[in-house]
Amino acid sequence: MALLQFPLLLNFRSSPSPGISFTRGRDFKIRCSNERQALFNRIAPVYDNLNDLLSLGQHRVWKRMAVSWSGAKGGDTVLDICCGSGDLAFLLSEKVGVDGQVLGLDFSREQLLIASSRQQERSSACYKNIEWLQGDALNLPFPNDTFDAITMGYGLRNVTDKERAVQEIFRVLKPGCKVSILDFNKSNQPVTGLIQEWMIDNVVVPAATVYGLADEYKYLKSSIQEFLTGKELEQLALAIGFSDAKFYEIAGGLMGNLVATC
Repeated sequence: MALLQFPLLLNFRSSPSPGISFTRGRDFKIRCSNERQALFNRIAPVYDNLNDLLSLGQHRVWKRMAVSWSGAKGGDTVLDICCGSGDLAFLLSEKVGVDGQVLGLDFSREQLLIASSRQQERSSACYKNIEWLQGDALNLPFPNDTFDAITMGYGLRNVTDKERAVQEIFRVLKPGCKVSILDFNKSNQPVTGLIQEWMIDNVVVPAATVYGLADEYKYLKSSIQEFLTGKELEQLALAIGFSDAKFYEIAGGLMGNLVATC
């Protein structure tokens, strides 16, 4: 598969998808810390293995729930922001089928290369409808009202400007359509927070240490502490203009999923 290059935008298909236009000539400066971008490039080779190990495979259930909440259906054009190695994008491709189109966007080139490689290993025709793009969640390279559904898994917590990210989602989502945002939950319950911190200190970081990535995973605790609560996420979505917003706690409150309707 040939590599097409745009200004700070990488396209891992041989040509742009029919019906999708990319804004060329814009300033695609990626507004995230260089350190955070480098972090995700470093963890890319072991990201999937660690997810399976640390969640005992449950992350696959949570991701299916997120995709289901997005309302994606056959023939839709959908976007997965902060797509990483492609889990949500692959699930979306199964939903929209061969007549649909999936765009997976991430700022980490290494993650996208892994996602593209995983795509080549899959034989089902529906997986050929995915296009991988390197770009900025704070400056999405798409026109207004482009997508029938949007997902974002474990990405909103990591962007430098969460309000801007949600504004961009609102801009490119078609009226009446939904975004589904899965992430760690910043719980109001002290016990849940303590369990979360204990698991990071005693399970996540030690497991990452085996791969030489302890420092890379220590950021999780502070990123959750600095994140928004479910109620705050609902309020943010409504303030930006979404007509409805509902936050669901899952995995005993350790994870959460915001569903907002444009």
